[in-house]
Amino acid sequence: MNTKATFVRRDPADATSWAETCGEIRCLIEESDGAAGEVHHVKIQNAKLHYHERTDEFYYVIDGQGTMILDDEEIELHRGGVVYVPRGIRHKAIGDLTVLTICIPRGVLQDVHELE
Repeated sequence: MNTKATFVRRDPADATSWAETCGEIRCLIEESDGAAGEVHHVKIQNAKLHYHERTDEFYYVIDGQGTMILDDEEIELHRGGVVYVPRGIRHKAIGDLTVLTICIPRGVLQDVHELE
């Protein structure tokens, strides 16, 4: 049995996008790749408040500025900023933002619980 892991390389320009809870998403590392987590390139558009039961997320702001609702708090987001969102925290990003989300463990697309 071969248990050797292999690498995955994807460019956002080559990945197909679709509308999702946070906006326009492109999966760069997805569940079917078998990695420890997932990586998504997201253009924030009309994001809905949501949470994850089993998934932690890291948001890295590639470009833009805005805010993020985290339970009952609102924080500023700007280029280069990073936010850690533990599972169970209600959240959504607002503004003109492009973000990279790192989701651990994999399977986040089946773990989205919209609240609005």
